[in-house]
Amino acid sequence: MIHEFSYSFGELTLDKDYLTTTLGFADGILPEPFDEYVAEAFQAAESLCDIRGAFYLSENIEFTNSNSHILVDGVEFGIGKTIAKELRNSTSVAFFICTAGEEISHRSRELLTGDNPVLGYVFDVLGSMIVEAAIDQMQKKIKRISNSEGLAISNRYSPGYCKWSVADQHKLFSFFPTNCCGISLTASSLMSPIKSVSGIIGIGKEVKFRNYTCDLCNQTDCFYRNHHKMI
Repeated sequence: MIHEFSYSFGELTLDKDYLTTTLGFADGILPEPFDEYVAEAFQAAESLCDIRGAFYLSENIEFTNSNSHILVDGVEFGIGKTIAKELRNSTSVAFFICTAGEEISHRSRELLTGDNPVLGYVFDVLGSMIVEAAIDQMQKKIKRISNSEGLAISNRYSPGYCKWSVADQHKLFSFFPTNCCGISLTASSLMSPIKSVSGIIGIGKEVKFRNYTCDLCNQTDCFYRNHHKMI
């Protein structure tokens, strides 16, 4: 079953300290003109964002003997040993997709290639924050559904991380209608709009949620890794 959702910008919880640190100000104080840029980006995001997503729940899962693959409704995913270990006790999974929409990325590109690349970078970072905050809300919804049935959830994991091939995006998207939530894939498995995320969450009585998982992965440009550096 597919569950679709949408959020307004105001419904999200955004970490302004992370944005400030990403801009290079670890003390949390934004000097001019960055304070104005951040205020402008937040105000514009209200009308620019089209925050939508969906998740698909399946109880038809099986882990292969290789300890690095999972079958979901008969479709095989090479999620890698690290993610497979984290999901091993799952009795069901949720695939998810989510986007902040095209317009905020479009505004960022215009500014980055125009006369204000710094403001464009602020929009770029904010766009990433928005889609992650939306997935946070979605994950809470999946947790409530699971908890009501006496089940727990794992952390979320995405293709391209922990040796899970990004090529599996096409398999993951096959569980959703074409252009679901306005998200599409290129032949090289990149998502459009750019500020979009997909992945998997494990569900089960013995599944564990880790508050901090960056020790599992050597990805250096991850949103969460960089976020944890400043908290």
